[in-house]
Amino acid sequence: MRYIITGATGMIAISIMNLLKENNEIYAIVRPGSSKIKNIPVDSNIHVIECDVSDLCNVSLPDSDVLFHLAWKGTIDGRDDSYTQLDNVKYTLDACKLAKKSNCSVFVGAGSQAEYGLKEEALNGNMSVDPVTGYGVCKYTAGKLSRIFAQNMGLRHIWVRILSVYGPGDNKKTLISSCIGSILNNKPFDTTEGNQMWDYIYSEDCARAFIKVATSGVDGKVYTIGSGKIRPLREYIEIIRDNINPDFNVGFGRRAYNKNQVMYLKADISELVIDTGFVPQITFEEGIKRTIKWFRRNN
Repeated sequence: MRYIITGATGMIAISIMNLLKENNEIYAIVRPGSSKIKNIPVDSNIHVIECDVSDLCNVSLPDSDVLFHLAWKGTIDGRDDSYTQLDNVKYTLDACKLAKKSNCSVFVGAGSQAEYGLKEEALNGNMSVDPVTGYGVCKYTAGKLSRIFAQNMGLRHIWVRILSVYGPGDNKKTLISSCIGSILNNKPFDTTEGNQMWDYIYSEDCARAFIKVATSGVDGKVYTIGSGKIRPLREYIEIIRDNINPDFNVGFGRRAYNKNQVMYLKADISELVIDTGFVPQITFEEGIKRTIKWFRRNN
């Protein structure tokens, strides 16, 4: 099969490529001049296409089967930059057009738990949403509009709302990456009390879920991707510390919770499991060892 992936230098996209590269052809769309191109696996089945997400309408690719749309500007620092976030809605529709132009039959779009807003229950694709950031509002809008767009063009459309993902190649500004980097370099790591109940999923498992929904997901459905298991955020941090330097002093409680801090984050993956057979395979204990190993090599 042939796959198109936007946002191909990201952690999830790279994990998808690693799972698919042996028996499939992949067109990896990356921002021109990106320093992260070096992270893309070198393989004869992976073709790097330099094209900004704002220019997707002008790229031509061979006929393909599935388009995974993961590109999104302003995921870390620009979450409340409404103009940037709104541009991403258009880019998502452009990705749908590219899927149709390339004769794909399936469009899989990457949404976010930010679409839900503040919830105190497990998250599923059927519950009401009330996003509290520009990022969350525009992810939700992109999902709804691209579904209409895809249906009108005869594409199977699946939207996935991703919870917290970690793994090799993660953005250095995420909590997991910041924690690992600080402990490896023996620099202070100050955080909240860590009482948030949190769901983390390893990047390879998340990639496996993407592939499963592309193959077996129900047209028009929204799936939530996570491990389906939670524990206090403090416990995750302690596991990281104990794997690197058990004597490191984590600054728990030295930072206040953010405004609109999510305190409970758990994926209800029951529909994902029923429809696709997806089951997370990597425990946090195993996944974090792999992640720390990667950071040691690339720190």
